[in-house]
Amino acid sequence: MSLPTIAPAGCRYTECVTVCPVECFHIDDDMTYIDPDNCIDCGGCVPACPVGAIQPSYLLSPDQQKWIEINRRRSAETPVVNTRLPPLPGADERKKAMGL
Repeated sequence: MSLPTIAPAGCRYTECVTVCPVECFHIDDDMTYIDPDNCIDCGGCVPACPVGAIQPSYLLSPDQQKWIEINRRRSAETPVVNTRLPPLPGADERKKAMGL
């Protein structure tokens, strides 16, 4: 099992990174990624995500399975983040549009 981030680009909430015991979160200008090779599947980040963007791999639909590899690739290319950062401009509006 792995816990990929499947958020739409442009949110980049980072509440989840503050509960991660192994610092497996990475960040770029658009979103946050989980390194599936470093993640210990503790699940602590799942309830911390304000947009429900973190899902166990076994719950992903076939069309969402691509996110595991996207997270693996982008984690190797981006820096680790372990402190909460402000969300991107417009993230709260996108959250409201998602009904959250």
